[in-house]
Amino acid sequence: MKKVLVLGATGAMGRYLVPELVKLNYEVLGVGLEDAAPWKVSASYIKGDAFDKAFLQELLKGDFDGVVNFMDYGRLPFSDYYRLFLENTKHYIFLSTCRVYDDLQVPVKETSPRLLDSSLDEELKASNDYCIHKARDEDLLAASEYRNWTVVRPATTFSTMRLQLVTLEFANAVGRALQGKKVVLPLQAKDKPATLSWGGDVARMIAHILFKEEAMREVYNVCSAEHRTWEEIAEYYRRLVGLEAVWVDKEEYLAILDPEIKKGTRWQLEYARLFHRITDNSKVLALTGLKQEEMLPLFEGLKREIANIPKDYVPTDTPVGQRMDEYLKNHHL
Repeated sequence: MKKVLVLGATGAMGRYLVPELVKLNYEVLGVGLEDAAPWKVSASYIKGDAFDKAFLQELLKGDFDGVVNFMDYGRLPFSDYYRLFLENTKHYIFLSTCRVYDDLQVPVKETSPRLLDSSLDEELKASNDYCIHKARDEDLLAASEYRNWTVVRPATTFSTMRLQLVTLEFANAVGRALQGKKVVLPLQAKDKPATLSWGGDVARMIAHILFKEEAMREVYNVCSAEHRTWEEIAEYYRRLVGLEAVWVDKEEYLAILDPEIKKGTRWQLEYARLFHRITDNSKVLALTGLKQEEMLPLFEGLKREIANIPKDYVPTDTPVGQRMDEYLKNHHL
């Protein structure tokens, strides 16, 4: 029985990956920051900080055949970690993102230009923005002498209490709708196609990549090929939770998100959500034998995860939500 370690096991993808790996008869250990595991399968769980090198070094003495790493090293140098993983497992899966891609090719393939390589925004390329540091981390693996790694690039992935709308997360989108409040969105995103994938489907792809020899030193888009405009996605939320969208100019939207409009806030909108995110997943389907028609349609996936909202959940105001309320009041909307 192969042993697999999942770091970030309680997140949007990890919570679904662990049961998938158990189904494939692997012995699984999940690590996360939650007090208890979110799954009900025969997998072990440890609460711990996967950024703590001493903790990791002790953990990796467990002789794991595979390591799936959902951790984001944006605040720490990945150069301090990657050899530790590659030298202590037979197959290491690194989580990158479809946000690394520029908007120069539709649909987006694994060979499509990355912002790090093709963007004309020198400030962006010199930054530690998510789309940039993930690309740099990919390059560390590619430049290494190791061959026991695979990079996976998910698109925006939704899961339990992780339901996104443009750049808004749960509290400021679905949470507001559950309060009967309107949600402010950027007009420029309205007709832009987006790929949202259900965490369970992404987990199944990753589980079936693991231990495949032909996946070594390769990159895969792990996402659905279904795409919808942000207007269509907002309409899905209207049908499911009564969300009422108010579309405003992106500068007004950005000011609501962050009165200082920091670069990272702008970049997530302009270099991700305003791009044409139609994604080609044919490479991972060919590898795994999975089929697009087996994946959960977006509307059904959102419906399933909304049904998973805890019955005792009480929406709370956030600073962004308070600024939305003030904007709507001042503009009589």
